[in-house]
Amino acid sequence: MKAINTPNAPQAIGPYVQAVQLGNLVYTSGQIPLDKNGILIGEEIKAQTEQVMKNLEAILIHSGTDLNRVIKTTCFLSDMNNFAGFNEVYSRFFDRSFPARSCVEVARLPRDVLVEVEAIAVIPL
Repeated sequence: MKAINTPNAPQAIGPYVQAVQLGNLVYTSGQIPLDKNGILIGEEIKAQTEQVMKNLEAILIHSGTDLNRVIKTTCFLSDMNNFAGFNEVYSRFFDRSFPARSCVEVARLPRDVLVEVEAIAVIPL
């Protein structure tokens, strides 16, 4: 198992890494809408989702893969009323078939953000 860390995404705010690689799979930690300097981006769901997806993209590229090789995401929303806005932005980040996905409403997210997304991606051999 190999820890993944890139300066192009926010550093972990707890005892975890941005992602781990096991074989040709990358498992990201949940990403929230912080920029690479740790500053919260956006106050509404679309802006926050955009930053979350950019963070995932940066981690995956650093790992040798990309969003189009994501096979599964888990998405956490603080309010399911934001589902449509989240989907609108999320869908723009994939050029091919969408990955499998779970999306759930949770009581609260770190830093009281509106969205968090984690992903599993394949590194091409």
